[in-house]
Amino acid sequence: MSLQCVLPPANLLTAAILCRGKCGLTRGITPYMVAMAMTELIVVIFHVLLKEIYIYYNPNSFLSLSTVCPSYIHMRTATMDYSVWLTVSFTFDHFVSICCPKLRRMYCTDRTAAAVIVAMCALSCLKYIPFQFLYEPRFHVDNVNWGCRPKVDYFTSIWWAAFAWMCSVSLSLLPFGLIVLLNGLTVRYIIAASRVRRRLKSLEAKDSEAENRSKSIVLLFTVSVTSILLWTTATVTLICNRVSVNHVSADLTNPSNIANEVGILLVLASCCANTFIYAMTQRKFRQEVKNGIKTLTLFIIKPIKLARQ
Repeated sequence: MSLQCVLPPANLLTAAILCRGKCGLTRGITPYMVAMAMTELIVVIFHVLLKEIYIYYNPNSFLSLSTVCPSYIHMRTATMDYSVWLTVSFTFDHFVSICCPKLRRMYCTDRTAAAVIVAMCALSCLKYIPFQFLYEPRFHVDNVNWGCRPKVDYFTSIWWAAFAWMCSVSLSLLPFGLIVLLNGLTVRYIIAASRVRRRLKSLEAKDSEAENRSKSIVLLFTVSVTSILLWTTATVTLICNRVSVNHVSADLTNPSNIANEVGILLVLASCCANTFIYAMTQRKFRQEVKNGIKTLTLFIIKPIKLARQ
């Protein structure tokens, strides 16, 4: 958790560098990457700084009020869902860019990216509105309602069961499957295209288009594969719990609960991984980070030198 608490400045730095547009990325990809960086920052704030730290050390804070608790759970779930579907949108944009030349010019633009980002945000908020009506106060102290717990109907009503499955499908199962599918189709297209290009061009000739495509592919697969690996534990645990109708309890010695906690930890880690991915795979991004550090160092050192003179 300590690493995730240090990473919010890294997410801000990533968003600032990407917004400058000097990393050699297309105008259609950059909005997705900026939105992903900022959404991951919000996820860290809601799930780590507030839930795991602030509420843990301040159990009687305003977030524990029964009137605030459902809204907080709603926003916490919506931000996680938004983060996941931005990764799916990013993967789909790359799929269209590589595999659909006729659709590329119309879809892979900054305007389309902005529209998709806003639409995903609205859908993520709307999908989880039922959370506002799911909970009831946990206990009363001095005529004040504290905490929130699911109503009895949640465990007996078929409608709440359908909503629970919708949450599971939207948060994990569907995006996980779409990312795997889109990456599989992209790999298939790349292999087929590479065979054709080898027949048309000599192996010794320098293929600039292939080089540019390879850089884009490395970024796509690194982000997608990292997301898949870090979400696998949570997805498998979720399926097992839903199929066996096993609700997570407070007993941390239970193997299913241990797997659930590990899955949550890996999911939260996935929100911090993209910054490192950009640094490892994008040379221009690393250069922009170095330039930013140099500028900040000079900004701090210059007043000190002037003061000494």
